Amino acid sequence: MVDRHLTGAHYGIKDWIFQRLSAVLILVFSIILIIGLFFVPSSYEGWQQFFSYASVKIIAQIIVIAVAIHAWIGVRDIWMDYINNSGLRLLMHTLTFVWLLASFIYSVYVIWGV
Repeated sequence: MVDRHLTGAHYGIKDWIFQRLSAVLILVFSIILIIGLFFVPSSYEGWQQFFSYASVKIIAQIIVIAVAIHAWIGVRDIWMDYINNSGLRLLMHTLTFVWLLASFIYSVYVIWGV
């Protein structure tokens, strides 16, 4: 029989890797946007044309997913480390998940015009 301790997050290396990979994706996209400041006309129409390409939309949606994963791991660990009441912790996890899900759904509406 395996003796398991159910204290703390214990997600370990998998979450650490996910958070680092998502941070790298966010950094790369930020650099692309900064470079875009020099090449895309600085008008609403210029940025609208830039984001009209399907490849840019796909990359932007991937970045939104990366931000959601990054935020979920970070905020989840904060709740697990600093909220000792399990009921309140569950509430905070649920509210965080709902907020991130709503943000993702809204991003689909904004990026794809659905």
